[in-house]
Amino acid sequence: QVQLEESGGGLVQAGGSLRLSCAVSGSAFSINAMGWYRQAPGKQRELVAFIDSSGSTNYVESVKGRFTISRDNAKRTVYLQMNNLKPEDTAVYYCNAGSRILVLRGTFASWGQGTQVTVSS
Repeated sequence: QVQLEESGGGLVQAGGSLRLSCAVSGSAFSINAMGWYRQAPGKQRELVAFIDSSGSTNYVESVKGRFTISRDNAKRTVYLQMNNLKPEDTAVYYCNAGSRILVLRGTFASWGQGTQVTVSS
């Protein structure tokens, strides 16, 4: 069973940066795809960034050029560097790990507690 611990959220002004971290345990980290998701109040959770076991990445259109996902297999950690943050990026951010299809679909049975990101205008 995968265990996830997200950290790094906080309150930042528009235009600022944050770096989120997700420590993964209980799985074969190096062979899993990883995803960062976010859920804003009143909205569905959405996949923001994806990285597979080969290091290939993909992003939702609204964060392209601003967010970067990366992974450190030795530390069993995935990161989300968020630059030029906007108020619409405000949400609880979650990570998860699994097969490529599962991460793309986001249909996980369990989630971590997430980390709150709040961007003020």
